Order: sequence, then structure tokens, then C-alpha cells
Amino acid sequence: MKTSESNNTNSKVLFRVVICLGVLALGAAAMVGLFKMKKPPVEAIRKERPIKVEIVEAVPEDVPVLITGYGEVAPRDVVTVSPEVSGMIVEVHPRLEVGETVKQGEVLFTIDPRTYREAVRQAEAETLRLENAIVRLKKQFAIDRERLKTLRRNRDLARAEFDRLRGLFDKDQVGTQSGVDGAEQKMNSAADMADQMAQAVELYPVRIREAEHSLTAAEARHVIALTDLDRCRVKAPFDGRIKAKGVEFGQYVTPGLAAVTLANDSLLEIHVSLDSRDARRWLRFDGQGKSDGKAGWFSRLKPVSCTIFWTEEPTGYGWTGRLDRVVRFDQKTRTLTVAIQVTGEPAEPGRTDVLPLVEGMYCRVEIPGQTMTQVIRVPRWAVSFENTVYMAVDNRLKTVPVEVARIQGEEAFVARGIDAGDRVITTRLVDPLENALLKILENESRADAAGADRDGMPL
Repeated sequence: MKTSESNNTNSKVLFRVVICLGVLALGAAAMVGLFKMKKPPVEAIRKERPIKVEIVEAVPEDVPVLITGYGEVAPRDVVTVSPEVSGMIVEVHPRLEVGETVKQGEVLFTIDPRTYREAVRQAEAETLRLENAIVRLKKQFAIDRERLKTLRRNRDLARAEFDRLRGLFDKDQVGTQSGVDGAEQKMNSAADMADQMAQAVELYPVRIREAEHSLTAAEARHVIALTDLDRCRVKAPFDGRIKAKGVEFGQYVTPGLAAVTLANDSLLEIHVSLDSRDARRWLRFDGQGKSDGKAGWFSRLKPVSCTIFWTEEPTGYGWTGRLDRVVRFDQKTRTLTVAIQVTGEPAEPGRTDVLPLVEGMYCRVEIPGQTMTQVIRVPRWAVSFENTVYMAVDNRLKTVPVEVARIQGEEAFVARGIDAGDRVITTRLVDPLENALLKILENESRADAAGADRDGMPL
């Protein structure tokens, strides 16, 4: 019994082993069959995708430089009108207010003139008194010259009489000693009177000159009094705008008080600060930028016409000014300040909707400078901050270093590094690969060229 059960168990194990080996053989056969059914994939061909760009052909040209600067408008002439005499203000201009305009010669205010009017009368009286004194001295001079002749004749007669009496008394013992002494006394008296009159006559010219000098001083005081009287009426020195006011009716003023500040808006100035390097290289100086004579200063600027735009309306109407002079050099900021003169006339005469150019406007000024010769004009963004440009050479991208003469507005002007006929890429590129394949766009827009490639290839 036990032997038959053991045989049955071995048969079952053998059967199971055979089944497992059959399953494994079937799996292996299926795997081999599937492997033989597999076909190799078609090998893909990798193509280089070009970068779409726009180009501009380099053409050398001469380009005038346009120097741009900013500045605030201010009147060239601003005068503070002050009284030259003291007194109470008894009258003021009916429009003496800040912002009003006055004409040249109009009376701004009047100081009480009564004291100065009496001073004029006093000076006139003193002048007339001295004129009469001179006339009197001249007449007295003529009279005393005639009297001198008479006194000298009396002196001579008295001397002759004394000599006669003395001779008679000494030689002939005729007469008395008292008679001789009396004759001598008369002679001395006549001589003294003649000498006194001669001295007076000699002093008359001096006295007349002194009187004439006193008359000149009196006339000067008369003129000063008239001037002070005229100064009681303070007038506008030119057509101008009242910028500040410091007086009122009934106020007592003294000389030197800042009464009224007038601005002459007929001639304005704009002080524009320029980079000293731009000024040195592009401004037009007379004498090649050297100072005149021995003065250590800039020579005169050529008075070129400049265009002025108000920054609040940069694309609107503009004014025409004139480059006038160098104002100062700032060592800290390395800037050169120049003055632009412009008249207060409207930019477009006849139009009433156009604002005038007035003090305080902040403006952009375009100053014509020297001319750049044989430079290449490219868009500003075509030149990197490292002063390189991308060029298309045999439809391949090449990076070329350049020397930029000037960046002006949205354009850059290259002096060296680009030759005539070279094709400069104007499309904005971000870190492109050197020697990358290019596709030159002819009629597509720049926006399409600057975006991503439609096939997904980043530019």
C-alpha cells in the first residue's frame, strides 16, 4: 500500500515539472517570435533651424551732430528797482501787482516831493546870489583899478611935495621941521593907501575865481536838488513784467530798498548743462576751442540756431534760439553750461491757442554741433553695451567689435568696425550662438522677427 501511494506522489510531481517547463518553453518561443517581428525605426535627419533676422546694409555718410540738453527758461535781465531818495509814497501805479506788465518810462510810484521841491528853490536862490556877487566883484574890480591910478598919483604928488619942503628946509632953512614932518606923514599915508588898493586889486581875480567856484558848487547843488526831485517819481527802466513788489501806498521808503523787481521778458535765456566730453568734441568754438588772447577761458561759441521744445509738449511747436556763450564749467559734475538766447516772440505768430515761452518752463534744447564724417547709421539697440554688433556674413551670425562715435536719439553712429556694404543685424537678439544660421527677412515685420520662432526654436 505504501509503495503505491509513493508512486502516485512522484507521478504528480513529475507532471507538474513537465507542465512548468512547457509553459516556460512556450513563453520563450513567443518572445523569440515577437522579437523577430520588430522592425528598426527610421533614422531621423537633424536639420539646423535658422534664426529669422532683419538687416541693414552699411552706408557711410556725413551726419551733423545734434547735442541735446535741458534747462529752465529765465529772463536775461532782471532788475530790482530801488528808490534813490527817502520819503513817504504818495502815489503808486494802478497796476503795480505781481504778474502785471509795464511800459518803459511809466511811473511805478511817487515819493512826497515837497521837501525836494523846496531844496530846488533854495539851490536856485543860492545860485542867483553867487551870480550877483560875481557881477558885483567884477564891477568893483574895475572901479578899484581906476581908484588905484588916482591913489598912486596922490602918492607921487605927496612924495614930490615932501621932497620940495625937505630941500628948502635943509638947504635954505626955509620952512619948519613940523612942516617937513607933516609933508612926510601925508606922503606915507598916500603910499599906504595906494599899496592897500594895489593889494586889493591884485586879490580881485582870486576873489572872483573863488566866487565862480562857489557858483559852480551851487549849480551842482541845484542839479542834485533837481535830480532828487526827479527821483521822487520812480519809473520803469524798460518794458517788463513785475516779478516782485515790496512797497505800498503810504509806506516810508529809504534809498536801497528793494521796491519792485522787473523782468525783461523780451529776451530770455536757457542755461543748458552739457557733458564736457560732448562739448569738447562736438561744440563749435571760434579758434578751435582755445581762449582768446591770454585769458584762461573758452573762446566764443559760434552763434548757431537752436531748437527749443517745452517738455510738457515735446512734439508740439518749438521756438528758435541762438547759442550765445559758455556760462561756467562744473568740476564736480564735469558739465559745461552754455546759454541759449531766445526772444519772447510766439513760436507760431497769429495763433492764439499756443502758449508763449515764459520764465520757469523746463525745455529741451537741440544744439547743432560739428559733423561726423563717414559714419555708419544703425539702430541704437543694434549695438550692445559691450560695443559689439551682430553681422550677417554668408548667412551666418558674426559678432564684431565697433567704435561708436555717438548715440543720438534712437540711432547709433559707428566710426570703426563696420565697412561699407556690411550687413548689420537690426533684430533684437538675446545671447545668440556665434556662427548660427540666419534667415534674412525681407518683408516680414520686425515684431515677427523679434519674437520666438513659430516652430519653437528660441532665438
